[in-house]
Order: sequence, then structure tokens, then C-alpha cells
Amino acid sequence: MADNRSRLTWKGLFRDVDNTVNFYSTRDEVVANGDGRWKWPLAGWKFSTYYIKTDVVGHLQGEVVYGPRRYTSAETFASHAPHVVRNYDTICAMRPEDRIFVAGHRGMVGSACVRALKAAGFNNIVTRTHAELDLMDQRAVREFYEAEKPDVAIIAAARVGGIGANSAANSRFLYENELIALNTVWGAAEAGVKRLLFLGSTCIYPRMAPQPIPESALLTSELEKTNEGYALAKISGLKLCEFLRRERGLVYHSLMPTNLYGPGDNYDIEHGHVLPTMIRKFETARTGNEQKVTLWGSGSPLREFLHVDDLASACLFLLQMENPPDLVNVGSGREVTIRQLAEMVKGATGCRAFIEWDRTKPDGTPRKLCDTRLIRSLGWSPKIDLASGLRRTVDEYRAELAAGRLRV
Repeated sequence: MADNRSRLTWKGLFRDVDNTVNFYSTRDEVVANGDGRWKWPLAGWKFSTYYIKTDVVGHLQGEVVYGPRRYTSAETFASHAPHVVRNYDTICAMRPEDRIFVAGHRGMVGSACVRALKAAGFNNIVTRTHAELDLMDQRAVREFYEAEKPDVAIIAAARVGGIGANSAANSRFLYENELIALNTVWGAAEAGVKRLLFLGSTCIYPRMAPQPIPESALLTSELEKTNEGYALAKISGLKLCEFLRRERGLVYHSLMPTNLYGPGDNYDIEHGHVLPTMIRKFETARTGNEQKVTLWGSGSPLREFLHVDDLASACLFLLQMENPPDLVNVGSGREVTIRQLAEMVKGATGCRAFIEWDRTKPDGTPRKLCDTRLIRSLGWSPKIDLASGLRRTVDEYRAELAAGRLRV
């Protein structure tokens, strides 16, 4: 096994030691760090020395010396020493044999993650439909985790919608997404799930955030009012991941994608996102020989779009990292105006209708471009450009419509 998979990391072992303590499982690293012994001046503690030795797969061997007592079991040690990380034998990077729970597997993002996992050889995948598991039910989620015991969780489930749906029902978007986020993340931590990736959206960032938007812009100023409920719920989820990682050492981290499109999207004209709504409107006009397509707003806002298969590749990339950042933006790095996007979709569908802009409808945030330097610096980049992605998506829309599988 490679060294990066044999490393055993406990972060936040003690809250008064800068929240970061690392132990390593290879013999060379143990020797290099003082023959396996570390000492700290721990305020309020009489003893500060203990010994940990692990084999190459990260399981405890030997003994732990903590204060006046000696332990041969990490569970016993954890039960006596406050603030100790529960997942003492966690190997952080996702492995092919891991049991992986994908929440929201029928949605656009979740289904893309399942496809990407299977393509990469991760076949031990656990899913549940909404009828089988209500993620807003805390007890049901807890019992699911206890019964299934997944090693990894990908939280792609959420109530989502476009500007119309969000602005008309901020309370519902806040309530339902808050429950989903807190139940799935907290439940995973309590059940001992070793790795979790929480998915949100770049709408978590302030309305007037600097452009491109860096991860550091979070909570620096006022949110966009039209989707404030959804944004607040997603912020709660990512912050819970951050706190659990700091306090318990669990590798729970978050990924914030830009505007997404691709197979499995929702094509509801009234409540859907901008790009799928455009595809359906232009396709309907084309097949019905309509002369006009009406779109919301002025067409002036700038937006960035990422194909959902690129997002899924970013998810796998981060999950296979041993020590990913707490929060990472994912985007294409390219932006277009909504007016330009409309012309691209019109061309991809072959529609000849005239475009009318309804300026009585809101534009939303003026500009929203991700700063993706962080994930690119780690070695990931998108592969699908917008023009080719649109052509693929229009073809998939037509296939889903013909098969009666179109989500509306």
C-alpha cells in the first residue's frame, strides 16, 4: 500500500493543542518523529505523553500511554480521554472496497456521481429513494447509518430550483435543506462514517462578492435575497462539516459547484434553473413552430456553467485525496451573459424563434464566477466545454423526452 494510504491522521485530538495532531503509521515516520513519542504542554492535564503504533493499514497495534494509564485498545483509550477522535483507525482516502452512500442518487448530481464511481471501479454503492428514506427524518437517517454502516457519504440530496422557485419559497428551501444537511452530516458523524463530501452551490457567497469568487468570500457580506433560504441551509451544512473535522478529526469537507447542467436535470419551466429552462423552451418552440420564446430578466447577468460529469470527476478527485481542503469551489472558469447563453441554446436546438426578454422578472446576482485556482492547483480541471456540453445535453433531453423519463 502506498504511503499516502497508510497514514493515520487524528486532527483536533486535544482542543488546546492548536486543534491539530498527526500520527503516522509507517515505521520510518514513527522513528523520524522521535521513536513514536510526542509531548505537549497540555494546559489542565497532568500528563502529556502517549504512544501510538499502527500497521500499514492504520489499525492500532501495541499500546497507548495516556497519563498514568496504559491502554491496548483505542476504543478504551477514547472512552477515557476527552476530546479524542472517535474514528481512530480511519484511512482518509476513499478506497475501491469502501461502502459508499450517495444521497440524492436520482438527481442530476447524485446520478452523475454514481456513474463516475462505477466507471472508476467503486461498485459498493448504497442508495435510497425518497420513499425508502426521508432525509428530513432524523431518526430514519440515524437508523439507516447504523444499519448500513457506510465508509463514505456523498451528500448530493437537496431541494433545488431556479430563481422563481427560490424567491417564492425561501422558507421551504431553508427548512427542508437545513434538515437534510444537518441530519445527513451529523448522523454520519455519530455513526462513525469516516469520510463525507457535502455538496452545495456557489449561491452561498455574498451577492456582491469579489469576482471571481474565492472561498474566503464566505460570510463576508449580504446574501442574494432571491435564494437566501437555500444558501443559509448550505452554509449550515458546510460549517457543520468544518466543525466536526476540527473537533473530531473526521475528514468531512465541502464542494461548491457553479451552475450545473447535463443529463438528469429538471426541466420545469416555472421553477427550473436557467439553462434547462432555456433548452425546454427552445425545443418546445422548435417542435411547435412557435415564433417567440420569452425569457426572464434583461439577459445581462454573467454566469458560469459546468457540465455535471465534470463535477462528478471533481468529487472523485477530492474524495481520493487524503487531506482535502475544507471548502473548494468547482467551476469551468468561463462566463457568458444570459443573452449569449440564450443564443447558444437556440443554436444547439436549431430553433428559429425570436427571443423576447421579460424585464419585469428578476435578474438575480449580477455576476457569479468561481475562483477555481485552489482545485486547479491540486491537479483537477474540467474537460467539457460549454458548446459541446450543450449539444450533448440537447441530445440527452430529446432522448429522455422520447423515453418518458424527462424530469419536469
